[in-house]
Amino acid sequence: MSDQRPLAGLRVIELGQLLAGPFTGTILGYFGAEVIKVEPPTGDPIRQWREVKDGTSLWYHSLARNKKSVTLDLKSERGRALAFDLLCKADVVVENFRPGLMESWGLGPDKVKESNPGVIYARISGYGQTGPFASKPGYASVTEGYGGFRYINGEPGKAPVRPNISMGDTLAGIHAALGVALAIIQRHQSGEGQVVDVALYESIFNLLEGIVPEFDGAGVVREPSGTTITGIVPTNTYLCKDGKHVVIGGNGDSIFKRLMTEAGRPDIAADPELEHNPGRVVHQERIDKALSEWCATHNSSDIIDKLEAVRVPVGPIYSVEDMLADPHYNARGMFETVEINGEPLKIPAIMPKLSRTPGETMWPGAAIGEHNEEILGGLLGLSDEEIAGL
Repeated sequence: MSDQRPLAGLRVIELGQLLAGPFTGTILGYFGAEVIKVEPPTGDPIRQWREVKDGTSLWYHSLARNKKSVTLDLKSERGRALAFDLLCKADVVVENFRPGLMESWGLGPDKVKESNPGVIYARISGYGQTGPFASKPGYASVTEGYGGFRYINGEPGKAPVRPNISMGDTLAGIHAALGVALAIIQRHQSGEGQVVDVALYESIFNLLEGIVPEFDGAGVVREPSGTTITGIVPTNTYLCKDGKHVVIGGNGDSIFKRLMTEAGRPDIAADPELEHNPGRVVHQERIDKALSEWCATHNSSDIIDKLEAVRVPVGPIYSVEDMLADPHYNARGMFETVEINGEPLKIPAIMPKLSRTPGETMWPGAAIGEHNEEILGGLLGLSDEEIAGL
């Protein structure tokens, strides 16, 4: 049976390493593209990051799913020549080297387009391909600050907090995959490829909602707000009797009344000053105090049961252990099981969900150079002797 996934038939050459570029390839491969990952002979460094088992990080099996691994030394003239041959056979190129490096190797988009005018060339970097800061190194940690996220994240008066993930890289990968999908649609109309220029800081910047117009139109700088969100009340995290936290989002007008009534505060529910959000913002401290006192006298599961019964958005703070045990996560197919050296390993599914042509994991991350013979011999036509000589 032919592959019905939406990107089936597209060939993607993934150059670069670590996270932003490879996550783009993960998304494209999950939805059907043939992704050929070009690695140095020592492999992508992320193969050795965090929890390593049998010589390979567990993370890598997820990040490199569905990808074919080919090794090339791009610092050598022969390696760059073979990489160029691969790019000329690609529908999509994904790279996340520093701006200018691909051009110095003779692998930039202008050069590739001479032989492959339909190529879609996705470029991911810290600050983009143009502008005065284009050449700056830009890891996710730095660009999350430059992009505005770190400023608003944390407790007032304390150092900004980073989430314990490389959010800037992952968001850049999602934006790059979106850009590739849009460019594919456009290519169907014109037959021409184009460059998709993704900056990590701009992927962060894209999350900032009303922060820019609020400053430009009203001179308001949004500040960090701890466990709340500025200008929307109540939405907060509350500690319960059992030592666990719950998140309560009671900021809809009718929801707020049901919330405060269930919390034993009909006086607050009926207060005309609190009927709408602007009034609740003024009296945020009073509302949060009442909810904190109520939650402190009940276990988290009781709070969740009580509020769900009256249709108030509420939920726990989950660890990964909680997720794996949760019936809803499992019913929604959020985990897929692959086999690594004869042992099962759960990895996350990739969103979004498509009803008719869903993505899937065909195999976990391959061994270094596992597909050298298939790609270098079958696709590029090298002999066994030539491959061995590399």
